Amino acid sequence: MDKNLIKAMTWDCPRELPISVGTLPAMWLQYGGEMTRFAAQYPDFFPQGRTPESVAASIGGRYKAGEWTDEWGCVWTNRHEGMDAYVTVHPVPRREDILTLRIPKNRDGSLPHGFMYLRLLDLRGFEEAMMDFAEECEELQILIDKVLEYNCIQIECALSCSGPGARNGADEVMGFGDDLGMQKGLAVGPEKWRKYLKPCFAKMYGMVRRAGKLVYMHTDGCIYEIMPDLQECGVNMINPQYRANGLENLVRVCRREGKIAINLDLDRQMFPFAAPSQLKDHARECVEALWLPEGGLGISVELNYDVPLENAAALLDELRVLRGYRR
Repeated sequence: MDKNLIKAMTWDCPRELPISVGTLPAMWLQYGGEMTRFAAQYPDFFPQGRTPESVAASIGGRYKAGEWTDEWGCVWTNRHEGMDAYVTVHPVPRREDILTLRIPKNRDGSLPHGFMYLRLLDLRGFEEAMMDFAEECEELQILIDKVLEYNCIQIECALSCSGPGARNGADEVMGFGDDLGMQKGLAVGPEKWRKYLKPCFAKMYGMVRRAGKLVYMHTDGCIYEIMPDLQECGVNMINPQYRANGLENLVRVCRREGKIAINLDLDRQMFPFAAPSQLKDHARECVEALWLPEGGLGISVELNYDVPLENAAALLDELRVLRGYRR
């Protein structure tokens, strides 16, 4: 992980604003040679040697077109090579099935995106899971306990083999991803999240922190209500979305009411449609609102096949300038 981002996570006065750029494989498949030439113009944002051919050859799992079954028995369907899949077969459709569900046997230290909250939805299906939370049935806690038990085992495995190249961790930081919010808030509401899921994240992240490592958490959706809770659970830096949370809410929660380190995900939903000048203004507005000299801020960009390369170039040009931002 970028040393500047670690300094931002720990409020240790990073030398420059940490900026990360990610691309979905579908973007490389869409643009082909154009993407190769584009990446060559921004070697500071793209790994050297990456080509459409190498990206296509590396696509697997949920990003491969077709069906894929994970370790829990969830069947993922992908209709667009290079994009993420979604679960179409939920292995625990009835509450009584929860009682006989066994946790997976693999012990490889891997915790994919959606390892806790989204795992409940993948196992049960969204509507059934929402009914479980609404009725607070006994089976809900049983399912949560099983998923948590598996996750703790995997974290123990990751910690035991952590170091450069470890699947889920590094020497200093372990990264996690679980989308806790919807576009307008938490589907289960903040109170039930605190009752059922906050203890889970506190237990898992407590293991990591006691091992002397930092916790980085990606989470999409509107989650500003529980960002202080995630910090209490042990998260050192949160990767939230701009649009779902709103810049005003992020400033209020992470700067005025408390100090929470964030690696802000810029507004992907405007990338395909905005004018280049609007994207530059958007990036600068976010940095000016959230930057602190002691750290606590990173900027994250995810590009997809629907983003015109002209827009991507305007955004990256502005981010190059903002790296050295000082108020």
